[in-house]
Amino acid sequence: MTSSNGFHIRPAKPDDTPLILRFVQGLADFEGLDHTVAATEDSLRESLFGQNPAAEVALGFAGDHPAGFAVFYHNYSTFLGRRGMYLEDIFVLPEYRRNGLGKMLLTHVAGIALERGCGRFEWAVLDWNQNAARFYHQLGAVALNDWHIFRMDVEALRNLIDNDTAQR
Repeated sequence: MTSSNGFHIRPAKPDDTPLILRFVQGLADFEGLDHTVAATEDSLRESLFGQNPAAEVALGFAGDHPAGFAVFYHNYSTFLGRRGMYLEDIFVLPEYRRNGLGKMLLTHVAGIALERGCGRFEWAVLDWNQNAARFYHQLGAVALNDWHIFRMDVEALRNLIDNDTAQR
């Protein structure tokens, strides 16, 4: 897919792993979460391109210059009885923002979701990122204000299992 302003998108390949890691680090820096990045080239290569890929990546370019990415994967809705698409991350380098690449990446993933028969397309936005929220609203997305995201890190997972095992 190529736009009139020279942007184009292609699926990531294993050789793109260093670029993907740079985008991950750029996104983490933007979100003030750079201290939380544990991903390495090896972990990304295995989890994205190994025997059992966990997610897919679409890369956005301005001409030959890498400009952004979207990371996405399937989830499942028991209520719909079909799979959906979850956008884990979308990031555009600052110098390419507000020129249509973010919309192009989002539309690209939305098209994949429709092609694959997904019943919905979802993602999360940090509450302080009002620019992103406005952008998504303008595209027709609806915020699900009555839902909260819960998370367990590896330590919490281990504690849950250990506590459950100890109680048996």
